[in-house]
Amino acid sequence: MSIVLESTVEELLRRFARGDRRACGQVISLVEDEAAEAKPILNKLYPLMGRAYRVGVTGPPGAGKSTLVEKLARHLREYDYRVGIVAVDPSSPFSGGAVLGDRVRMAALFTDPGVYIRSMATRGSLGGLARRTREVCDILDAFGCDYILIETVGVGQMELDIAEAADSTVVVLVPESGDSIQALKAGLMEIGEIFCVNKCDREGADRMVLEIQTMLELRPKNDSWIPPVVKTAAISGLGIEELYERISAHRRYLETSSILEERRRRAVRTEIERRLSEKLQSWLWRRDGFKERVEELVEAVMTRRVSPYEAVDLLFKERGFDE
Repeated sequence: MSIVLESTVEELLRRFARGDRRACGQVISLVEDEAAEAKPILNKLYPLMGRAYRVGVTGPPGAGKSTLVEKLARHLREYDYRVGIVAVDPSSPFSGGAVLGDRVRMAALFTDPGVYIRSMATRGSLGGLARRTREVCDILDAFGCDYILIETVGVGQMELDIAEAADSTVVVLVPESGDSIQALKAGLMEIGEIFCVNKCDREGADRMVLEIQTMLELRPKNDSWIPPVVKTAAISGLGIEELYERISAHRRYLETSSILEERRRRAVRTEIERRLSEKLQSWLWRRDGFKERVEELVEAVMTRRVSPYEAVDLLFKERGFDE
């Protein structure tokens, strides 16, 4: 892992503050690589964060999420909003990096100085998001983006992470997605705040809309927001204006009801807990003899001399932690 000199970091941040896209990319790379300089940089950028509105776009593979995100970004640019796009790609089996399929499909946006696109590899993450997606969104927030569109990899049943990372979650389905019971099993019905039936020019689109609406009637109503169902044909741009209006309506609802503030407060709490857990685990594994002691307890558990619960309790007590 390369070491960046302090003077170089300061210059990098100055370029970042001037809107240098290359500097933004370098900051993101440092965070993705978990470089030693990443934490101090994020600390300095933190006061600039918290303004961007984050929209998660999720759904099964082949639903047309990338095209939809591209057209939505174009529509946002018509209002002169600066847009960040975080496209989470599957990891390359050779390099471990992003396959970059989404960036290829969004190539038409590359020349727009008001759009910043970043592909991220899942690197084994099973939650539909890459490990550092939240931090990358934070960086784009600090970079001055008004909207950040987060497109997940489309892994189906494990995409609930998007609900925590985004302010509004758009679930994209197509007539060929199968019946709504399968969508419910995938967990998508629970997290969706706006449903989008893409490729609505295909047969079965109206039936899919009706099925989604029927399933939403059965969903537990945790608040007064009723998820709308929007029909789109992303390739032609049909329905993009309505989708934007629905996202804007959901944003107004969250802001006026104070739900947005509470969600973000909960997300901050979750982030602190996650980082505390990571730091504690890292600290423990660096202690002398800890790895060896864990192996001893693994053997003890395998031979049924202790249970996994007792093993964890022993590790805590031996390290001086009280219940």
